[in-house]
Amino acid sequence: MTASLDNAFAATCLQTLNSLSGLVDRAEAHCAERGLPAETLTDARLAPDMWPFAKQIFEAGHHSARAVAAVRAGIFSPELAPAPTDFASLRNELAETIATLEALPAGELDSIAGRDTRFEFGTMRMDFTVADFLLSFSLPNFFFHTTTAYAILRNQGLGIGKRDFLGQVRVKA
Repeated sequence: MTASLDNAFAATCLQTLNSLSGLVDRAEAHCAERGLPAETLTDARLAPDMWPFAKQIFEAGHHSARAVAAVRAGIFSPELAPAPTDFASLRNELAETIATLEALPAGELDSIAGRDTRFEFGTMRMDFTVADFLLSFSLPNFFFHTTTAYAILRNQGLGIGKRDFLGQVRVKA
């Protein structure tokens, strides 16, 4: 059996996005239990030059569902606007991202895998095929941002572990 791009990219993103939704719920509960404002966690970051938790959540959407929209259009660019810092907006972002990926027509990514797409940021331009962009650029960025979001919460004292990050793995039926 050959692996499909839908399975390698979209299904893998969905697994992690669903677990990330649970982490947002845990973060909100953590703040509520301690009487902390949401920004205690949504503005938290691992280093001063890194994006905060809220932006990491939005970047997970950018490098998954919005990456699919970008390869359909043939161009992907960074989103530099700050992210909202309330938990409802983070949950909404994840719900919309998940819904978009779940609605992806079966086989669509495979059907456009060889098509040209490019990354543009200012004067920088990188040309890819859709498959190479999704697997060598967007997916690693997706995991960077989701792992960083998880690490921020761990760093802030949430009692979460690896299983909370992995989510529901796809086992043999």
